[in-house]
Amino acid sequence: MITVGVALGGLLLGLLWRWLAPNVPLVSDGTAVYLKDSEGEQAIGVDGTFTLLALGFGALSALVVFLVRKRGGVPLVLALTAGGLLGSVLAWRLGVWLGPTQDVVAHAKEVGKGVTFPAPLKLGAKGALLAWPIAALLVHLGLTALFAPRDPDPFEQYQGRGPWGAPPA
Repeated sequence: MITVGVALGGLLLGLLWRWLAPNVPLVSDGTAVYLKDSEGEQAIGVDGTFTLLALGFGALSALVVFLVRKRGGVPLVLALTAGGLLGSVLAWRLGVWLGPTQDVVAHAKEVGKGVTFPAPLKLGAKGALLAWPIAALLVHLGLTALFAPRDPDPFEQYQGRGPWGAPPA
């Protein structure tokens, strides 16, 4: 249930990424397609936007899961991680699908020679897909360490006793 809920957050991430990511301007000279600004940083901005949004979604999903469950545990962490990874992949594919057309040559012919048009939305740094699950893991671990109920100390019953639990001499 947690995996599905977290993964569905990928729809919102994909929409936000498409909306906030900068457009990479391309231009055609009739024979080839070029970057309009060869030293522009828009392509890195696309990856950075996805990464920052995914980090925020990871922190938010970890906070929500912690507030709902109030405990840690391996199954909970695995569900949070799997949901974050699935959500990242879903957001990536949705953003690419909603973005400008993937057929650059046809788009260049359609707009004409010398006209600027946006490049397809793509994620160049595939490691950005791990930002959501890693952020979720770290935030959930921190919240669990700071605020979760503590397990009883198994050695508390032996305090004040000698070695091997014997009463002090």
